[in-house]
Amino acid sequence: MSEVKCGFEPLFNRDSKLLILGSFPSVKSRKVEFYYGNPQNRFWRVVSSFFGEGVPQGVQDKKKFLLSHNIALWDIVTECEISGSQDSTIKNFKVAELKTLLQNCDISYIILNGATAYKIFEDNYGGMEIPYIKLPSTSPANTRFCEKEWFDALSTAFDRT
Repeated sequence: MSEVKCGFEPLFNRDSKLLILGSFPSVKSRKVEFYYGNPQNRFWRVVSSFFGEGVPQGVQDKKKFLLSHNIALWDIVTECEISGSQDSTIKNFKVAELKTLLQNCDISYIILNGATAYKIFEDNYGGMEIPYIKLPSTSPANTRFCEKEWFDALSTAFDRT
């Protein structure tokens, strides 16, 4: 049975140039109270590897890493009914209000982490002028993950800044 869950606040600062939007925090992420908390999720390995750094450990180091690289992080769904961690069970959801975040930093590129994040973003923000791209989910459940696509998108994002 699903129950209403709340996501996390966005992480960003005035210097943020890239916004990465996921769908909704997994059970393991909710347990550690920060994004991509499942050690099997590829997110932290891929992003830190792109910058030639080791994977940050602990929530504070992860926050510092993201902000030092001008990356904002949030989920497109801020509250929903969900069973476990499966995006396919998300229902009765609230969509992130991106306006405030976008008014308080200079985002020039948006990465959507997975098909669910992309679909919800498209349905609600599809006419946005900021360039955006759908990438394969970094979730360990995604067997079609492609690190090169992530590296290419990150390269594009940081060429724009």
